[in-house]
Amino acid sequence: HKPADAEVDLRQVFADVEPLRSHNRAPVVRARPASVPAKRLADEADALAMSKHGVEPSPANWEVGQELEAEQTFLRNGLAGDVLTRLRRGHWSVQGELDLHRLNRDEARDALADFINDARNYGWRCVRVVHGKGLSSANREPVLKGKVRRWLTQRDEVLAYCEAPRHAGGAGAVLVLLKAARA
Repeated sequence: HKPADAEVDLRQVFADVEPLRSHNRAPVVRARPASVPAKRLADEADALAMSKHGVEPSPANWEVGQELEAEQTFLRNGLAGDVLTRLRRGHWSVQGELDLHRLNRDEARDALADFINDARNYGWRCVRVVHGKGLSSANREPVLKGKVRRWLTQRDEVLAYCEAPRHAGGAGAVLVLLKAARA
């Protein structure tokens, strides 16, 4: 291939330039690539592996009741127990967040449904839902905490959830693992 005019001019400009001697050179430090793309690739590989194993939880196996509102974790039947451990330890990067502070129950339910739908459309696997601890509610009791957790168990797309680590919201938030989007 023939060099472009800009390359020819540049070569002419630097024709008389001599390289620096090794003792006059500054060390070149290459920036490390961000780890997010590698983590995303790992997330996608996990999603593919889970879908290859036919992980399709059945709604008949769901237990949706008041007792689920107190649960700190949820794991869809048919999934390996280490899924929750990996979710707790940050195996999947959090790709989106929904903050439900200051919303009433109906607004929060609608916002959560829209958020889960959007997350699936974006191909997100792991999201954080901040429901709050209830400290600013009338009786200082959490209003949305249990409701959000119960609503999550009712969604086909939700494979698991766990209480977020302290630095990511603690008892006021949950990390949610979603099914991989079908190609």
